[in-house]
Amino acid sequence: MKEERFEMRGRIQRLLAGLSLASMAVLSGGVAQAQYGAKDGEWRSYGGDLGSTKYSALDQIDADNFATLTVAWKWQSVDGELDLEELRSINRGIRPTSLKATPLMAGGVLYVGTPLGQAAAINASTGKTIWSHDPKSYLTGSPTNILGFNSRGVAYWTDGEEERIFWGTGDGYLIAVDAKTGEPCSDFGDNGRVDLTVGIPRADRSARDYRGRHWFSVSSPPIVARDVVVTPASISDDPMFKEAPPGWIRGFDVRTGEVKWTFHTVPQEGDVGVETWLEDSWKYSGNTNVWSMMSVDEELGYLYLPIGTPTNDFYGGHRPGNNLFGESLVCLDIETGERIWHHQMVRHGLWDYDNPAAPNLIDITVDGKRIKAVAQVTKQGYCYVFDRVTGEPVWPFEERPAPSSDIAGEWTAPTQLHPTKPPAFEAQGVTIDDLIDFTPALRREAIEIVEGYRIGPLYTPPSLRVEGRQGTIQRPGWTGGANWTGAAVDPETGILYVPSVDTSSITILSVPDPSKSNLRYVRAGVGGVRGPRGLPLFKPPYSSLTAIDLNLGEFAWRIPIGMGSDRVRNH
Repeated sequence: MKEERFEMRGRIQRLLAGLSLASMAVLSGGVAQAQYGAKDGEWRSYGGDLGSTKYSALDQIDADNFATLTVAWKWQSVDGELDLEELRSINRGIRPTSLKATPLMAGGVLYVGTPLGQAAAINASTGKTIWSHDPKSYLTGSPTNILGFNSRGVAYWTDGEEERIFWGTGDGYLIAVDAKTGEPCSDFGDNGRVDLTVGIPRADRSARDYRGRHWFSVSSPPIVARDVVVTPASISDDPMFKEAPPGWIRGFDVRTGEVKWTFHTVPQEGDVGVETWLEDSWKYSGNTNVWSMMSVDEELGYLYLPIGTPTNDFYGGHRPGNNLFGESLVCLDIETGERIWHHQMVRHGLWDYDNPAAPNLIDITVDGKRIKAVAQVTKQGYCYVFDRVTGEPVWPFEERPAPSSDIAGEWTAPTQLHPTKPPAFEAQGVTIDDLIDFTPALRREAIEIVEGYRIGPLYTPPSLRVEGRQGTIQRPGWTGGANWTGAAVDPETGILYVPSVDTSSITILSVPDPSKSNLRYVRAGVGGVRGPRGLPLFKPPYSSLTAIDLNLGEFAWRIPIGMGSDRVRNH
């Protein structure tokens, strides 16, 4: 899930991906010559192509003419045509304010999802709405994610004759409509929709979390390849019980909606990885879901899954063990669901360090060897690079000791794996040297502030609020580093571009009311901490764009984004 506060990051993503999209929607252009990248001036997948490169070879917009671009048309979301006041009398939580979708473009038509779960087709030349389809999911309650109603987009499929649009809803349905008319595909599931909660343990459609939200939702677009559609799922991240629905991944037949296969992200008895869930914790633990976007190598037929944290994000005492496939990159055969390989980025996660974005597929040359690679950027500021065929790391990982928890009943992994290349693209952990030093007085005040918290290296566990200490400063925080906006890659050069932010979170656990929860501890807060006089606690930069040469595993360059606050500039 983790629908965190990323509107700034959404703008950065649309800078990386949307510029090419704008040129496709308004201008004509050539065909990309690289192995990957958007083809024929279209944008048929969320990331431009199934490999999530976010790359187009179109070149009509460049540094010389960018400043002369003008608005060709504007489109009003079909959400604005609804009577929101009337709808709020049914569901007070309706707030259609988070338009995050990246439009697709095929055959001169844009396809977009809206915050309230509608989809629309738009004439790319005129901006006129061709059709819209409203499954009215907003009438059943509020979606799981923290920000409420939002959608990151839709998926497109064609066999050369038939065309379909797929998307998931806030109440956990997969929708399929005819791309030409917007009418439901009557042969797909139950008249164009499939109930995604069916077959998922503990995904009770009538149940709500303690805030009244659905337990199971979808906010990111599905991915479609080889006539299989795979959808992500958002599962409540703020549980009061150790039992939760698992984020099992399923492949659906693109024509019928029938389940072709299921992959257990929380392994079941007899599955690979079940031994990493000690004390039979696999029987009740959940989440471990893909809430973000996915990638596919259509030539290989391989699906790449960025998987998130198990229940719950900051206390793992009810799930001792390393907890495969939590916070892992998993490669499956998209036609059968067979696991090809996996790598766990974080063992027994306690930091909400979900793999937050679609991994980027790119061919690189390392020490003279051509490698079909996959690169996964993460909240903790690492870019993990693998051979996407075999799963072998392109560069070695180091096993380093990890700090242990001092909370009763917690289980912590004694070591964590760290990439040796590329270097981290964001600051990790907290030391006194990281604190602002604009003046000696500000430095002293910053030191006094952090004395009230537990600080340490990356993977320092959460802590309790006790006398003289107000929890752990986690850096990067639970919002990253990198997040759902992900990265873009240039298949011509092998360079990856990742926007990131230097965030921190205060992770505090507390004992819940036993009449309302069966968890030993729940989070009492994960907000940030301010520095002295309202300034940031840490030295700048606070947001960056990093270019990583994946042929070398080194930075090509790294620049700060933004000017900082007035208070920072004035000091």
